[in-house]
Amino acid sequence: MSNRNRNEREPHSREWAVEAHGLVKVFGDNRAVDGVNLNVRAGTIYGVLGPNGAGKTTTIRMLATLLRPDAGSAKIFGYDVEKESQIVRQLIGVTGQYASVDESLSATENLVIFSRLLGLGRAESRQKAAQLLEEFGLTEAAKRPLKNFSGGMRRRLDLAASLIAQPPLIFLDEPTTGLDPRTRGQMWDTIRRLVKTGSTVVLTTQYLDEADQLADRIAVIDRGHVVAEGTVDELKASVGTSSLHLRIHNMQDLAVARQIIERVLQVPSNVSSEAGKLNAPMANADRVTDLLIALREAGIPLSEISVQKPTLDEVFLTITGHGVKDNATQASDASNLVKEAAL
Repeated sequence: MSNRNRNEREPHSREWAVEAHGLVKVFGDNRAVDGVNLNVRAGTIYGVLGPNGAGKTTTIRMLATLLRPDAGSAKIFGYDVEKESQIVRQLIGVTGQYASVDESLSATENLVIFSRLLGLGRAESRQKAAQLLEEFGLTEAAKRPLKNFSGGMRRRLDLAASLIAQPPLIFLDEPTTGLDPRTRGQMWDTIRRLVKTGSTVVLTTQYLDEADQLADRIAVIDRGHVVAEGTVDELKASVGTSSLHLRIHNMQDLAVARQIIERVLQVPSNVSSEAGKLNAPMANADRVTDLLIALREAGIPLSEISVQKPTLDEVFLTITGHGVKDNATQASDASNLVKEAAL
């Protein structure tokens, strides 16, 4: 490729890390990915959310040049994943769902081997290994056999291995699967640091809270399709407004409080009550102050008040018609994963 062509792409490449249009992958009679479109802005965390078997991993493998698309196209920083796969591979790091390390070797030995395979010299490989082990909190376990590592330590080592070449784009395929809450939190901090230091992260996950905590934008994939895309707030707003939760101190005030809520918030009469708790849709947050004043003037004390936005779980249920871990899809999920693993 000429320098002129590369320079022509630079403004476009800096803006978009991933551009995918109409990606399709078929395994036998199963269209695992069926026309997926993704646009990931450089310097962000992009979440790909969906249940097992939805097509997340297959999509990532096509973007990472590990699978050839049956239809559609994709570019990484402006480079075509099929026609310019060698360049693309120099720009990406991939961490899969299962650690790609040798359990018979130590953490240091694994990282040195990966570094050597990537073309680093012996001294540089050891220096890089030490640096990454410190970054991921594994220095004390550097010489320990991996068979004695916990699941969380293995996941951190796997992520460290994918960062040896410090790629500008990192694909993380369900990086916290099976981790305890504390280790998941540590991984989240590491992912945030990667973006702060200039990387772009594409993260697939089944965990709704993970996408909520990390992603700048989210694509919801179900049965091989992108069924929704946007920021977390945009997706939540698409399924409804926030709701106001009040708990009335005296049960005898419940009926009057309900009337005041409907009048002040100007909501329909579907305000629900249970054990002294009133819930109402809240389209206009400015009216909450007026409501509290009205309740105080009526002599109605409150024991609890909170505002709840729609959750990503509600978003997924509304958009797809089932939960993110719907057991009804598990049989086909397992079949898809077996087919993908065989490739």
